[in-house]
Amino acid sequence: MRIYLPSSLDELGSRGGLAPRVVHAVTPGLRAALPDEDDEGLEYAAQLLAADDSLDALDTGSRAGRRRVVVAADVPDAVVDAVDAGEAHAPSAVRLTSTVGWDDVACAHVDEAAAEADVVAAAGGDEAALERLAERDLLWYDVSELSRLAKSVRG
Repeated sequence: MRIYLPSSLDELGSRGGLAPRVVHAVTPGLRAALPDEDDEGLEYAAQLLAADDSLDALDTGSRAGRRRVVVAADVPDAVVDAVDAGEAHAPSAVRLTSTVGWDDVACAHVDEAAAEADVVAAAGGDEAALERLAERDLLWYDVSELSRLAKSVRG
């Protein structure tokens, strides 16, 4: 199963992989919510929902905490569970139950530097900044580039 993990640039430099958390995927609930979308559109929607959730993981006081990060990984279905019914989440939300190793990561999607002001504002609750972020595309990075990216931003 392809999952989209809300993340941060600091986390891209970790050696131990990515810890369990609520992630996003193409779920039956997402298919029902977007019945006219094909698989590619559904995956893009799950990625965007993960980007929104990544705002909650950011420490905007640090330089590395001013960009949204979404890590795409392929994991066995057995390490993904439904979220608790009482929790309010997007229809793409599922709970990752084990750590994702870097060998399972396909790529990451990261905001460009020009988005940093809007990321900081959106993380602080600015709805207009959140709308501007929704119009921005995240940049694609191969898994081999992630450690170097994290180091360059910490700079």
